[in-house]
Amino acid sequence: MPAWLIVILCAAAAVGFFVIGMSLTLMIKGHFIDSEISTNKNMQRLGIKCAVQETREADGTAQCSDTSSIPGCSGNCGACDIEHK
Repeated sequence: MPAWLIVILCAAAAVGFFVIGMSLTLMIKGHFIDSEISTNKNMQRLGIKCAVQETREADGTAQCSDTSSIPGCSGNCGACDIEHK
């Protein structure tokens, strides 16, 4: 069996393994893994913030809060943009 065929089969097996693993996670938990800082309650409880928000707080330009009226910045990684739009 050629070496390239073995590599392709191993790669396909690895991808299949991860697809099955993610499918089992979805079936058991009933939802996708929530890795977004702005929506993950456990990350918010631990005080984890996105890098953009931490940089703005360090620069003193933050003014990011959940009740902020500044467009493009609502205190979470999903809304804070780097360009300060």
